[in-house]
Amino acid sequence: MSVDAETARVVAVTEQYYDSDDADSFYAEIWGGEDIHIGLYEYPTQPVREASRATVRVLADTLQSMGPDTRVLDLGSGYGGTARSLVQRFGCHVTCLNLSEAQNARNRRLTQAHGLEDRVHVVHGNFEEIPFENAVFDVVCSQDALLHSGRRGLVLEEVARVLRPGGQFVFTDPMQSDDCPEGVLDPVLARVHLVTLGSFRFYRQKLAELGFVELSVRDLTHHLGRHYARVRQELQARYDEMVGKASKEYVDRMLTGLGHWVDAEAKGYLAWGILHFRAP
Repeated sequence: MSVDAETARVVAVTEQYYDSDDADSFYAEIWGGEDIHIGLYEYPTQPVREASRATVRVLADTLQSMGPDTRVLDLGSGYGGTARSLVQRFGCHVTCLNLSEAQNARNRRLTQAHGLEDRVHVVHGNFEEIPFENAVFDVVCSQDALLHSGRRGLVLEEVARVLRPGGQFVFTDPMQSDDCPEGVLDPVLARVHLVTLGSFRFYRQKLAELGFVELSVRDLTHHLGRHYARVRQELQARYDEMVGKASKEYVDRMLTGLGHWVDAEAKGYLAWGILHFRAP
């Protein structure tokens, strides 16, 4: 399956960004360590890492009929926190597909440190061209990664291709609200080098077209604003330390960019939640 020029551009930009020392330091130190996605918060000042790990637990609670023979594909797996958690809970096999070799290297180190290298397999690649045969996975999961695709519809088609009949697809993604006005998200999109975001409506419609059955869709948007605010607070509190680990330009730009996400969620322009579907 060929990848058009725009898709190739988005893939290259995303890979370059997450492989940079600046981004690797920020996500490992500030965003959540093993879990670099949006967290679920019990109280406003909860540590980012605790809240991020809570998302993994709730996502795992969503899954059905998991066991040692279950084969899972984690798209945009980051540092592999979700993969290791699923293995520890269910004993399943997890393949991590991720674009950043910097993140993949850390994933492999952490996986080895946990003694789980026989159950977690890390693969470099992108989800517009999933490098596996048809119908080989029981579950596909993804946490806050699909936004980085310039062709999300193609990604969903690839998910449908690699899932076995009746397989599960569960994911989270920072999205725009279904009624978001045009143009208002430009400052938000600039931080992640994108021109669009998905939406609940988009994912529901596209997955329905592909024959998926909707099992549950949980709108948890208020956690998105809280998470970006907490990450920004943590980065500001550790500013001097982080300027020593990442460039001052990157840290300053990140503080501004995170603020745009907080503001956009407060205005009702963004959405986030856990979506669970069954393949035909």
